[in-house]
Amino acid sequence: MNIKLLHKKLIRKKLTISVAESCTGGLLANNLTKLSNASKYFQIGLITYSNNAKIKILKVNKKIIDKYGAVSPETCEAMVKNLAKLSKSKINISITGVAGPNGGTKLKPVGLVYIGVKKSNKILITKNLFKNKNRVSIQKATVKRSFDIVNSLI
Repeated sequence: MNIKLLHKKLIRKKLTISVAESCTGGLLANNLTKLSNASKYFQIGLITYSNNAKIKILKVNKKIIDKYGAVSPETCEAMVKNLAKLSKSKINISITGVAGPNGGTKLKPVGLVYIGVKKSNKILITKNLFKNKNRVSIQKATVKRSFDIVNSLI
């Protein structure tokens, strides 16, 4: 999905958007705010990189992170639900994953990224595995996938 097309679509439909990012470190927010008039739709961009930030800022229950880990559909869902409460945006996106090159395990390999999108009462959590990619390309692929998901919902 081209950001220029998404940008026009968000403005035309008068939709607001907020994001809570972990492994992308603000790249999604950066891409959403690249173009002039982004303030017509962009509301909040949070980089909740640490577990502590997820718990303190996004109010993700510590028990969810302790039980499932930060990189899990459960954490991703809690992030997007709580972001929606905080932002009041029409569309909310959460991202949590392993961008590498370190930190991967057999169960959670480098390139595993969960993307959560909440629009109205609909929540979609997608599991993505970006293989054979380096840190930057995993982050870029995550942003592109996020745009594709949002575009399919609006």
